[in-house]
Amino acid sequence: MVINVQNIELKKGSVLGIEIDYPKTKFLSITVSNIGYVMCGILDVKILDALHLERRIIAAKIPGASNLMDLLSLQITEVTETAAKIGIKVGMTGEEAINGMLDAKIPK
Repeated sequence: MVINVQNIELKKGSVLGIEIDYPKTKFLSITVSNIGYVMCGILDVKILDALHLERRIIAAKIPGASNLMDLLSLQITEVTETAAKIGIKVGMTGEEAINGMLDAKIPK
């Protein structure tokens, strides 16, 4: 198993990319520290909201990504309720969502 962790520099700040190679699949995530994340198709947004709505998790699902750069360039297909409340929308790219998280006024 290979685990790759790297800082990714964007115009609005630094984020953390994590890539884990599992047998026959790959886990990809880019996290904005203490705010939220975008993740590959493994993320189940409906379950996340159903089980943990009180946590106000800010997350977006981006299926079809093969690497961290894909997570930045591909479009979001699902977002958590709290992500939607701060302006993260289906159809945005991962980079647009990450920049939105970096700019966000996070609800308490």
